[in-house]
Amino acid sequence: MWSHYITALTVEDALAALAQHGGAARIVAGATDLIVEYELGARKGVHTLIDVTRIPGLDAITVDGEGRIHLGPLVTHNDCAASSLLRQQALPLAQAAYEVGAPQIRNRSTVAGNLITASPANDTIPALIALQASVVLRSVRGERTVPLAEYYTGVRKTVMQPDEMLVDIHFPALNPATQRGAFMRMTLRRAQAISVVNAAIVLGLQGDVVTQAAIALGAVAPTIIRAPEAEGYLVGKALSEETIAQAALHAQAAASPIGDIRSSADYRKEMVRVAVARLLEELAAPQQPQRIPEKPVLLAQPKKPIEQATIQPAGSIDTTINGQAYSFETGHEKTLLRLLREDALLTGTKEGCAEGECGACTVFMDGKAVMSCLVPAPRAHGAQLVTIEGLSAEDGLLHPVQQAFIDHAAVQCGYCTPGFVMSAAMLLEEHPQPSRQQARQAVAGNLCRCTGYYKILDAIESAGKTAQPVE
Repeated sequence: MWSHYITALTVEDALAALAQHGGAARIVAGATDLIVEYELGARKGVHTLIDVTRIPGLDAITVDGEGRIHLGPLVTHNDCAASSLLRQQALPLAQAAYEVGAPQIRNRSTVAGNLITASPANDTIPALIALQASVVLRSVRGERTVPLAEYYTGVRKTVMQPDEMLVDIHFPALNPATQRGAFMRMTLRRAQAISVVNAAIVLGLQGDVVTQAAIALGAVAPTIIRAPEAEGYLVGKALSEETIAQAALHAQAAASPIGDIRSSADYRKEMVRVAVARLLEELAAPQQPQRIPEKPVLLAQPKKPIEQATIQPAGSIDTTINGQAYSFETGHEKTLLRLLREDALLTGTKEGCAEGECGACTVFMDGKAVMSCLVPAPRAHGAQLVTIEGLSAEDGLLHPVQQAFIDHAAVQCGYCTPGFVMSAAMLLEEHPQPSRQQARQAVAGNLCRCTGYYKILDAIESAGKTAQPVE
């Protein structure tokens, strides 16, 4: 793992650290990809992490006077999914962000990190390329703006230099009167799955006639690609059944996918045709479907502004767990999960996969449900943490979710139960009387190896029915 952890207090601090450590350092925000890479042995040369999550002002979604939307480097996927601005004027990005991982992942993972990871299957990249996005890269040497379409040079390769930090993502807001856009992906399961194929389309429209088209395709080439023949074919035409079918075939011809464990190349090419046709049908509809809940389950309390950090965690990790102060002199090179289990001796939080796949390690950090296996332990410095041990009342009274799990026999082998209970408890904070669909969304990142989901969902619904409605 890493051996040196720096908490940057300003962007200038982060840039200076990058300049000093070069290729041996990485900026860390969500860390949801980076820690998995460490676990797989893919980051052996990176010994320094530069944490930028305590720098105020980097988590904003704004629109400037020229009608360009800006995303700071700490904007998470859940921030995008919940943004009314993006839903109205950048729907493809909101849809793509909502499809990433599960709520606990989306509470930590950032759009900037998704772009930097540079996988051709990453979901926000096609959406942002279709939206004509650019990124701003900064170092101690200066600043440059790069169109996102020119940012990628190969599989997981970009033009970004080791001493650069991505400080802004910006793109023109869509005009609801003359433009429409949408994103879609095909996967092997509903959540926590890498895209087999994904696609984003943005159209300019004058009445029923297409005046401009951008089609971006993912997971079908070494980088995200456009489909220029399909785009050119659409311009000047109405979205009839025949036009849609022909445009989808042109898009299919642009794809040159490989076959792998998730899909054959032939299946991917066929899914490109299907996805593009479905998206165009949506964009042609009198009322375009949103395909994202009006109030998506975030597993988070209302967002608070980032507070300026004042002390860097050099000698100790000072944190609060279940209302009790802890100070750790060791564990800086661990994940939060292992700090909790091995140093705090709070073993209720389980390690199931150590890759953010199973949700058994779900805890609350500063009011958000997160996968503790994907959080660097030093990030707990100054944070407020709640684990399964802290969910019940001081007098021993069980949390309504805990009691409901007992009443409905929702505990099978019990290994996954702490994660399910934590996810459900945060759901009730957010939606005191959740629907069954909201319960499903809340536990999308939690796996039960005993396949006991029906009773788990029954328990969550029951706990919600006993909760008092919000005044």
